[in-house]
Amino acid sequence: MTNPAEQPPLPTEALEKRRAQIYPVLSETDMRHVRRFGQERHFEAGERIYLAGQVPPGTLFIVEGRIAVYRNDGFSTDGLIVTLQKGQYTGEVGQLSDRPSMADGVAVGRVTAIVLSAEALRGLLVAHADLGALLIRSLILRSVALMEQNSGGPVLIGPPGHARSHALQSFLTANSHPYTVLDPQTDERAAALVAAEKPGADDWPLVICPGVGLRKNPSVPELGRCIGMLRHMSEDTVWDLIIVGGGPAGLAAAVYAGSEGLSVLVLETRAYGGQAGASARIENYLGFPTGISGAGLTGRAYVQAEKFGVEIAIPAPAGRLICDSYPLKVEMCGSLTMLKARAVVLSCGARYRRPALDCLKQFEGRGVYFWASSVEAQLCKQEEVVLVGGGNSAGQAAVFLAAHAAKVHILIRKGSLSSTMSNYLIERIAAHPNIELHTHSEIVGLAGDDDGLKQVRIRDARSNEESTCQTRRLFLFIGADPNTGWLEGCGVAVDRNGFIVTGDDVDGAPPCEAGDAEQDYVRSVRAQSTLMTSVPGVFAIGDVRAGSTKRVAAAVGEGAAVVAQIHAFLATAPRPD
Repeated sequence: MTNPAEQPPLPTEALEKRRAQIYPVLSETDMRHVRRFGQERHFEAGERIYLAGQVPPGTLFIVEGRIAVYRNDGFSTDGLIVTLQKGQYTGEVGQLSDRPSMADGVAVGRVTAIVLSAEALRGLLVAHADLGALLIRSLILRSVALMEQNSGGPVLIGPPGHARSHALQSFLTANSHPYTVLDPQTDERAAALVAAEKPGADDWPLVICPGVGLRKNPSVPELGRCIGMLRHMSEDTVWDLIIVGGGPAGLAAAVYAGSEGLSVLVLETRAYGGQAGASARIENYLGFPTGISGAGLTGRAYVQAEKFGVEIAIPAPAGRLICDSYPLKVEMCGSLTMLKARAVVLSCGARYRRPALDCLKQFEGRGVYFWASSVEAQLCKQEEVVLVGGGNSAGQAAVFLAAHAAKVHILIRKGSLSSTMSNYLIERIAAHPNIELHTHSEIVGLAGDDDGLKQVRIRDARSNEESTCQTRRLFLFIGADPNTGWLEGCGVAVDRNGFIVTGDDVDGAPPCEAGDAEQDYVRSVRAQSTLMTSVPGVFAIGDVRAGSTKRVAAAVGEGAAVVAQIHAFLATAPRPD
């Protein structure tokens, strides 16, 4: 490695335009505040202080010396990002929760620094609001800049359009994590690795995780562990609150509960933000007159939750809720891990609804998609695509995709969008030259080959005639069903459509065998809690709750409201040994 002082920084537009915000220099007063929360450490010249893919010793605030920060692309670390000076500090937003670094840090000369653990860093942010705002802004911008440089994230190597590669890309994109995709037919380094590893048909894609190593065709949970989003969770820990689902409702509950001193664990199946996180633009959320992307809104909430010490595990699907003893237990899907909690919030939302079509499973991720992110937008550049659905999510996706695709065909069974979609979206669709609405229409068949989807068959409900549309991309936004199947056997009551009932809508006595005194206690607690389910200590919020308003703002409101009700329950609940 060459002398970092002689090596120019990587030229990136984001770094140059916002360098002062990304790498601010703290004042002497700020450094005095920092010193109260950390410990002074020394590092020798040339010492590798931290490495991409590994948990760093903490956030380092430089007192003397310099630290060279290098880009790590999975193969080498030969690109200098910045050389940090006295009064500057290391890290990205992941340092709020002790996650692996996304860059390498090397001491230039002897370095003296004040090192703050993740807990100490969060304490500093809360104690000094102005300094905290400066630090959080810079850490977020650093993560964004590293994403633009594809630094510190996994490298995916495989044939273009491979379904498994798409699934991993979608997961990383949805969670705002940097990654690089290399085609072994065009990239020499990827070709050399493939020649050495000789992967079989079931080994694609090859994935290099900085600091971890090579993985062949990893599952999404395996990739989550590689990048540090999914960490070991001890069965001995008793959390004050486990939240199942990291959409707007779950994140709101996490932020309020964490800020009020509760220990909180959030279990999310795919990506923070849920379905709202995939929305191209939310234009009716209070306080954002020009709109905000779902990823932008929920990404802020994710960082806010981490600021208050919330542990967010992704991908971590819950497999079973056990509520016949106390503390309550959540069994992780695919494992025998039992997580304990004094209270549980169900904000598990809904599952994407799938039409009854032959070959649908065959083409999922290879032409059939249930969301529209930047990954899918790149796939359909200058192509004609078909989108099925007439709700707001479908409208937002259509407008987003129309900026990339040659044409977007919207198919709905009804005669118009007026009863299912907001008026502002209807007007935007009508005005867009790239969007064509087909009423009284439905998909009745799919066709393709090993490369993916090639065409869809469409039936006109009025004439019963069928036609064929040549397309490689089909987007399905036909609604969702409540994600409550995993709750069977635990006593959480649901309505006839599978949504969880709460508060006064819960019928009868507690589901467990309880004495009169205990039943009276449960009834008194439930009378004060509009969001408690039929099981004491288990609450439901957001889209999965019966009678909820299916809007982002309503979900956030329920997430805030449930925390007060949790406090009331915990105040009288037995304390686990």
